[in-house]
Amino acid sequence: MLDIKNISFSYTDAPVIKNVTFSIEKGQNIAIIGESGCGKSTLLKLMYGLYDLDEGHIFYNEKPVLGPKHNLIPGMPFMKYLAQDFDLSPYETVAENVGKFLSNGFANMKKLRVQELLEMVEMDQFSNVKAKFLSGGQQQRVALVRVLALEPEVILLDEPFSQIDAFRKNALRRNLFRYLKQKGITCIIATHDSTDALSFADEAIVMRSGEIIVKDNPTKIYEDPETKYVASLFGEVNEVATHLLVPYEDETHKTLVYPHQFKMVPESNLPVKIRRTYFRGSHYLIEAVYKRQLVFFESEIDLPLEESVFLALNYL
Repeated sequence: MLDIKNISFSYTDAPVIKNVTFSIEKGQNIAIIGESGCGKSTLLKLMYGLYDLDEGHIFYNEKPVLGPKHNLIPGMPFMKYLAQDFDLSPYETVAENVGKFLSNGFANMKKLRVQELLEMVEMDQFSNVKAKFLSGGQQQRVALVRVLALEPEVILLDEPFSQIDAFRKNALRRNLFRYLKQKGITCIIATHDSTDALSFADEAIVMRSGEIIVKDNPTKIYEDPETKYVASLFGEVNEVATHLLVPYEDETHKTLVYPHQFKMVPESNLPVKIRRTYFRGSHYLIEAVYKRQLVFFESEIDLPLEESVFLALNYL
């Protein structure tokens, strides 16, 4: 178990992490989400032992995770951390980078292990190519399996799919998280991509300004967001006066509504005028306005600009 207890940290005078506490069970996949600058990357670095805490403690299986004041080489041996800069050796080949920390005592086993990992990220055809000749996305895939080479007990991933092509990303995510579950490796991933949280995380941690806003099952966080900030991390969201949607409700109360939760109806208390439409493949995202307030909803067909329509909740 990984225990984070009341930790705080600052680079200068301003605190970056503020009194953060949570625990992670072995083999869990935890997604940390939040706006840029909220402290996601810093939290991963603290868990790895790259910085010394200002306050609090971090324990793994009741053993302290300590920073550079206590370790000649920062970082914990049972963890691996993938930074956003990849940290590959540019003049070494892909295979050499992946196998860098594997023992040379069993050359055939090392070769098979490197081959297995490269096949998982579809980079086996590049095994003899030097890292400096790879694209950003290819380097990211190599860096990802390099941290898996020794099968750490805990893996910390900072935006691990940010430069990978969309058509390859989905399969790679499925392969990676399936592998981590099979091996019982605890994974903490800092991400801006809500798919990482909704599809693969056992729990999600929402951060804002260095603090944890909520830690819960990602499905529950999505379906019942506590604030507009939390809901907005999963895409567009509307904050609408509840009495426009449900008769006789308090006029001061507001409801959070995702675009797909609206439907067009012949008449309602929420008339909107179309301002823009965005084709999303299976549907159109419609940007409309109600009394100078933007409202987003989905439609199966494109709608004429300036046309007025009525909206209601599609589950009423």
